[in-house]
Amino acid sequence: MHLPELNIGGLRARLPIVQGSMGIGISLSRLASAVAREGGIGFISGVQIGFRDPSFYIDPIKANLKAIGAEIKKARALASGGILGMNFMTIQTHYEDYVREAARCGIDVISCGAGLPLSLPELVEGTKTRIMPIVSSVRACRLTVSRWIKKYGRLPDGVVVEGPKAGGHLGFKLEDLRAGTAQSLEDATREVVDYIGELNTQYNVSIPVIAGGGILTHEDIAGMLALGASGVQMGTAFAATEECDASEAFKLAYVNAREEDVTLILSPTGLAARAVHTPYLDRVSNGSTVAIDRCFRCMPGICHPESAAYCLSLALIDSAGGEPGLIFGGARAGEITEITTVPRLMAALAGVSADRSA
Repeated sequence: MHLPELNIGGLRARLPIVQGSMGIGISLSRLASAVAREGGIGFISGVQIGFRDPSFYIDPIKANLKAIGAEIKKARALASGGILGMNFMTIQTHYEDYVREAARCGIDVISCGAGLPLSLPELVEGTKTRIMPIVSSVRACRLTVSRWIKKYGRLPDGVVVEGPKAGGHLGFKLEDLRAGTAQSLEDATREVVDYIGELNTQYNVSIPVIAGGGILTHEDIAGMLALGASGVQMGTAFAATEECDASEAFKLAYVNAREEDVTLILSPTGLAARAVHTPYLDRVSNGSTVAIDRCFRCMPGICHPESAAYCLSLALIDSAGGEPGLIFGGARAGEITEITTVPRLMAALAGVSADRSA
C-alpha cells in the first residue's frame, strides 16, 4: 500500500508516521530529527528533558526550560526542514511553563496527554505551533475538544488516539488492562474518527486522527488507515534504532526481550503502565524499595515519595543512561530482534526497500 502524506494544520509530512515521544531521554533531538528527515514527524519528549544538565539536581525547572530550547535548536539544525514536535504530560508540575517555552522556541507541534490538556490552546496563543490532544476514548476527545471550542474558539490540529497496547503510562485502569476489557485501539479509533468527521463537516476542516499503541509494521499502518485514521503514532519501534537518544544497553533490553517479558505495572504515580521486565523491576515489584534521597516534585499530589518504592524520574533517567532502572515499552516490544537505523525502519514502514528510499 502506498502511504499518503499527513497534513497537520497545513504542515505536510511525506509519510503518515508520527514517532511517539519517549521519556526520559529516549526521544530527544537526535531521534526526532532523524525521523523528520525521513518524512515523518519526529517528537522530542519534554518530560524532565534537562536531566543531563548538572544544575538539574539543584533546579530541575530551570534546567528543563533551558533544555527545551537547546533540544529544539539542535533538532532543527539536523532535521533538514522536517516537522518536529514536543510532548508534555499535563500532570507534571510547571507543565504550562514548559509548553509555553516550546511554543516560544518555535516547535511545530505539541501533543499532550496523561490527563486532559484543557488549557492547551491558551498556552500556545500567538504562535504558529499546532496542538494535538492525546486521548484514549471518544469521551475524552469530546470533553477536550468541546472545551477548546467553547472557551477558546479553537479546534485541534490533530487528535492522537492511544490504545491499550502502548508503552509507558496508559489511559486505562490496570484491572481492565490485565483482564483484556479495555477498549481496543481499533474501536476507539473508529469512534473518534466518526466524531472528528462530524466536526470536519460542521466547520469545513480536515482534522487528522492519529492512532497509536501496538503498531509495528507497514501492514499495521495500512490497517489503521483502513479504519479512517490519517496516520499512526509509533514509539517502541523507534527505541531500537541507532539514532535513538538512549544508551546501547537500553536498546538491547528491547532486542533481548521476549513476548512474556513485557508486563503491566502500577507506577509510583498510581497510573497503569507497561514496561520491559528487568531485574530492577523485579526488585521494586517484590516489596523492595530504592531509597529516594531527593524528590524533584515533578508530579506533586500524584506521586508520593514518602510511600513510593522508587523515584520514577531517576529510574527512567538511569535506564536511559544504561544503568539498572525502569524501561517502558509497548506490548509488542518482544517482537523487536535487532537494532536498526531510522532510514531503514522508515523505508520498511513505508513498504519500500531501503535502497529505493535512499
